[in-house]
Amino acid sequence: MEPTPPAEERILRAALTRFAVDGLGAPLRAVAQDAGVSAGLIIHHYGSREKLLEACDRRVLEVTRESKIDVMSGGSGTMLAQLAEIERYAPVIGYVLRRLQAGGSLARQLVDDFAADALVYLEEGTAAGLLNPSRDPEARARALTQMALGSLLLQLPAQREPLDLTELPAWLRSYSEALFAPLLEIYSVPLLTDTSMLDAYLAAASEGDSAAPTTEGAPS
Repeated sequence: MEPTPPAEERILRAALTRFAVDGLGAPLRAVAQDAGVSAGLIIHHYGSREKLLEACDRRVLEVTRESKIDVMSGGSGTMLAQLAEIERYAPVIGYVLRRLQAGGSLARQLVDDFAADALVYLEEGTAAGLLNPSRDPEARARALTQMALGSLLLQLPAQREPLDLTELPAWLRSYSEALFAPLLEIYSVPLLTDTSMLDAYLAAASEGDSAAPTTEGAPS
């Protein structure tokens, strides 16, 4: 039998789920009740709602980072194993959705953090020979992050309140099954038959940069 996690960990797990269900403004007393602790103990461990949300952000990033790094090192077998238990990620996915829906600086920071982590594990995948190198690794990481989060935000049935986490695992399963094959095809078999469009775009962008006026010699 798995030992009972310490109070701080129980609070964090409960917060991820409660914020996913009721939004980021969910009462801390509800989080405390879910964790089996007093509301005062939340303040003792985390100090404030904002600090608890920051801890949730860190946990979400940790879970995502670990799963992606595992795939980059373990390949297709690890990917299939993660897909087999995709439902366990429902609270994390639900929390990310709530954070994105809330907007503001913290949501932007979370997106930035996702992109920074993506850069790391994409580079690891490149070093392992699983991925092709990129002409602009940072831009690729950010584009993939924004595409993934944007798709999630558009598709998840969570505009209503509250988000039903009993429905979310089944939805997450069907969402993944619908998207993984076409996404893997796009990633594995280039959509365009050659690089002519990319080459033309980069050439035009380069010409635009070289034609841009400079301040050299301009009067002060």
